[in-house]
Amino acid sequence: MIPAAAHIELNISALRHNINRVQKLAPKAKIMAVIKANAYGHGLISVAKYLAEYVDAFAVARIDEAISLREANFQGRVLVLQGFSRPDELELIQRYQLECVIHSTSQVDFLEAAEHTNSISVWLKIDTGMNRLGIRPEQFSAVLLRVQQCHNVAKSVNFMTHYANADDLQDHKTKQQLQLFNETTKNHAGLKSSANSAAIIAWPATHQDWVRPGLMLYGASPLLNKTAEQLDLLPVMSLYSRIIAIKTVKAGEAVGYGSSWVANKETVLGVISIGYGDGYPRHAKPGTPVLINQQRLPLIGRVSMDMITVDLTGYPDIKSDDQALLWGAGLPVEEIADCADTIAYTLLCGITRRVKVLVKD
Repeated sequence: MIPAAAHIELNISALRHNINRVQKLAPKAKIMAVIKANAYGHGLISVAKYLAEYVDAFAVARIDEAISLREANFQGRVLVLQGFSRPDELELIQRYQLECVIHSTSQVDFLEAAEHTNSISVWLKIDTGMNRLGIRPEQFSAVLLRVQQCHNVAKSVNFMTHYANADDLQDHKTKQQLQLFNETTKNHAGLKSSANSAAIIAWPATHQDWVRPGLMLYGASPLLNKTAEQLDLLPVMSLYSRIIAIKTVKAGEAVGYGSSWVANKETVLGVISIGYGDGYPRHAKPGTPVLINQQRLPLIGRVSMDMITVDLTGYPDIKSDDQALLWGAGLPVEEIADCADTIAYTLLCGITRRVKVLVKD
């Protein structure tokens, strides 16, 4: 039975396939699965549940995400990528036994002033060219010394960085960042982590001690001009809805807000119950494909909050209540992202709370 509203189907066997790809690409590295942003829209707790036996740690962006894992009884290693920025957040890091990233001297100030006794495992982040979070290389030795002298920091400090352009195989910045990272840390003990999904696939020298797969876990391509299929990745999320009405418009009649699409001949329309209120991209262009009964049918008119329309002309066998695939198995999310001038990340992360979630093993 097809649910009345838009829904996503999570393919757990695809998730297992993708984590197996990580293991094959980086067999000597430990795996820290990145499940921030509600596991890229796939469901934080659901994904953590199915990945727990395959990975060595989880990484999230913010403390509240990490606390959600702890409250769901996940006892393993959890790294907070944004670390903490206030003393009360540092207290939560300790209370919930979380690992955290140190990326600024203000954090070190808080660590030095804290009176907590529980040791915190920290990852010192080095800014090798992303110019977002991280200690600059010239600050590294002094900051590391301060961190090591903090009484409430675990003795072994780990090191990490993040690549700005790893998705572009023609860009030399990744090699430059890796060289700077290695030069900065070469005389210091501590485990290293720098490889995101793109680097895991395209830059083997970055694998080091820990890899941090994100997008590739969910079956989307992290590389420019490469499809998930070419990289042997399987989509975990398939977004579905159904046709709720079929009607015919005459030549010269407009469809949708703004009357921006006008029929040049008599046209059969299918109205599908999905829109930007569900996370379907508002800026998807006319012609964006929708898969119905294995037929790729073009979007017409503007995307509304709750509905889209597609051209069914010439397909009399398609009926009201037929299922429509918006992206997923058979219709890559990267293709839909291209049609909306965005990236797969934004579509996956943009699924809203009213979309139902079904799990398929």
